[in-house]
Amino acid sequence: MTHLAARRLRELPTGIFSELANRKREVQLRGLDVIDLSVGSPDLPPPPVVRNALAEAVQDVNLYGYALSGTESFAVAAAAFYEKRYGVTLNPKTEVLQVMGSQDGLAHLAMSLLEPGDVVLAPDPGYPIYHASVHIAGGTLHTMPLREENGFLPKFDNIPQEILSKTKLMILNHPGNPVPTLATKEFFEEAIAFAKRHNIVIAHDFAYSELVFGIRPVSFLSVPGAKDVGIEFNSLSKTFNMAGARIGYVLGNADVLGALGLLKSHIDYGVFLPIQHAATAALLSDPALLDEQAHIYEARRDALVDGLATVGWKVDRPHATMFLWAKLPTGWGSHDFALSLISEAGVAVTPGYAFGKEGEGYVRIALVQSAERLAEAADRIGRFLKVRQ
Repeated sequence: MTHLAARRLRELPTGIFSELANRKREVQLRGLDVIDLSVGSPDLPPPPVVRNALAEAVQDVNLYGYALSGTESFAVAAAAFYEKRYGVTLNPKTEVLQVMGSQDGLAHLAMSLLEPGDVVLAPDPGYPIYHASVHIAGGTLHTMPLREENGFLPKFDNIPQEILSKTKLMILNHPGNPVPTLATKEFFEEAIAFAKRHNIVIAHDFAYSELVFGIRPVSFLSVPGAKDVGIEFNSLSKTFNMAGARIGYVLGNADVLGALGLLKSHIDYGVFLPIQHAATAALLSDPALLDEQAHIYEARRDALVDGLATVGWKVDRPHATMFLWAKLPTGWGSHDFALSLISEAGVAVTPGYAFGKEGEGYVRIALVQSAERLAEAADRIGRFLKVRQ
């Protein structure tokens, strides 16, 4: 059968992660050990409080029906977490909405807000769902370049007026993926004022909120006026290593959440109730667990950055997330580098172009192995670069 897929799907790029996975299998069949630093899937387990809550809940025979929506206790816990961690006060009934992970929520947000012709402003480089969700929903994407000379922050003044007149939604992501840039309160103040002038909804993806080293991150919702114009996504995937459990939440403007909630009521039947119980326990747990985990990732960052510096590749030391955004040595394209590195050195990284055209010339390296394994990866990369010079 030809042209079976809808046009909206035919316009989506093929996934680089599938190509990397295929190359990884080929390399392993040759007997070469692969250190996979390509996919940002946490290798650490959920804390015991989460596993224990889940183990107890799955024994309850009354928790196997349709959830339909998030539980009240989850919404209250999410609001309490935000009050404690970021000083944000939320109404659990109207300003908290549970989603099946932030990726699910972002995809459905575009469908719930966009009409044909509506423009969405999204970062480039940016997490792939930002771009894909707009195409699937029938909107028009306008990218905001994230460049080193601008501190990898978007420049709102560079957006043409004819684009702004059609813009309905702007997506921001700090700390970011793939670019691990933090935002300041001043940046969010500028974004809020900009959104008010142009009647734009802001969706801030805050999935890496607790993987920040040595400082406290700024929640978009903690800035005055944020709830007037926008919402913030958060997730338990990275914060509590519950990636496979697929649960997250979005908070803020009640009207935006109402539209998203209405769409979801026609699409899904809610998250498995035992997972909701485990997620609630996570949000109410001792915050010292989060600090301990951040220290682990900080040590991993240092092991890899220092190791790469030793072999002659200087990479910026990020203040947040589980990623390095590494500018490639002169002469390399990101696709060729990533495929050659895994084939010849057994180290998998993600080429920057996979996150948008502004990502060319970079690779994303995920800190999802032990510090010792990352040091070994740096050594392998050094030998690879030496041979290829």
